[in-house]
Amino acid sequence: MPQEQVILQLFFHPPPVIMTGMSLEYVIQHIQNKLALTPPFNATVKFDFQNDGVVFIDATQNPPDISQNDRDADVTFICPLAVFNKILEGQLDPTMAYMTSQLKIKGSMGLAMKLNAMLEV
Repeated sequence: MPQEQVILQLFFHPPPVIMTGMSLEYVIQHIQNKLALTPPFNATVKFDFQNDGVVFIDATQNPPDISQNDRDADVTFICPLAVFNKILEGQLDPTMAYMTSQLKIKGSMGLAMKLNAMLEV
């Protein structure tokens, strides 16, 4: 199997033995995989999982820096970790999560819409 197909296979169907959902480590790994295949977007993004922690992406640098630092961002997504895991696993559409108030967005709505495509894949 060509390397591109292997990468795509791992991106769309990550092996379940690597990690299971419901942890920040799983979210960070999944976001890193998605960012590797996404064009640069030159912005900062924060995922605020309330009591479960924060994931901060600084995509103003290449490669993007991903940390658990709680800093100001161009756009912030706020939701429980369980909801975000459903989004990552394709069980919940990000737009539907927003429309049903399961996902809240603060900051640049244009950037949020741009990132929506990344989350849906």
